[in-house]
Amino acid sequence: MTTLKELLDYGKKALTEGCIENGAHDAWLLMEHVCNIDRSFYYVHPEKTVTDGTAEEYRLLVEKRKRHIPLQQLTGEAWFMGLPFYVNENVLIPRQDTECLVEEVLKRGSKAERILDLCTGSGCILLSILHELRSVRGGSVRGVGADLSAPALEVAEKNRERLGIEAELVQSDLFEMIEGTFDMIVSNPPYIPSGVIDGLMEEVRAHEPAMALDGGEDGYDFYRKIIRRAPAYLRGGGWLCFEIGYDQGKGLEDLLKEEGFQEIQIIQDLAGLDRVAVGQWKS
Repeated sequence: MTTLKELLDYGKKALTEGCIENGAHDAWLLMEHVCNIDRSFYYVHPEKTVTDGTAEEYRLLVEKRKRHIPLQQLTGEAWFMGLPFYVNENVLIPRQDTECLVEEVLKRGSKAERILDLCTGSGCILLSILHELRSVRGGSVRGVGADLSAPALEVAEKNRERLGIEAELVQSDLFEMIEGTFDMIVSNPPYIPSGVIDGLMEEVRAHEPAMALDGGEDGYDFYRKIIRRAPAYLRGGGWLCFEIGYDQGKGLEDLLKEEGFQEIQIIQDLAGLDRVAVGQWKS
């Protein structure tokens, strides 16, 4: 029989030797996931034994993590804006940087009645926005999440159901299947230049969906398409809000100006890097 301590020691050693960044931390999280315990339980009961099946499941996940499969894909869960989202290999893993986008949307969307999230993926952006707004205003705000990927929409649907947050999900190539107008359009589109993708960390390059990463030769393909068509779907005074790359602020500012957006802002994240671009459509 194997004890919790022996299992954890194995995980820490294997992931550290496997050059996994924060390997010891990941070993902890995998143990919490497999054994359904927290750290306080471990510190009181480090010599508690686990079944052979549990030990084998843990070792298998450690070996997968050594192959740079993302931790969140192994546990099936990622936390975003204080909510637990289901994730798998068909969607981008929600990241803390993206919370900056949600926060900027909330600042401008206190009275929004209808919100569109393009390239919704796991649904974490839209569902988080709806959760926050409805906690203050009730159920009046409506949301639509659109994505070209059917497998991604299955993940978003699962998150909608598990979190109990009502939203419409549509399979659509950007605006193709979208009807009506909105007070806010938000998007975290693919924005990594095609030539840069091979240099990304293996967890991202090899295990997250390429179609959610590749923004074309210069990284701006989706921004151009969305900005060009957004005015037809925005109500007067509506906002267009993007997550952007750290070096894309000036480019987004120019694109928004060229299309006639006003009140344009480029917002930095906690690291001081460009992270969000917003513009208001006043026509």
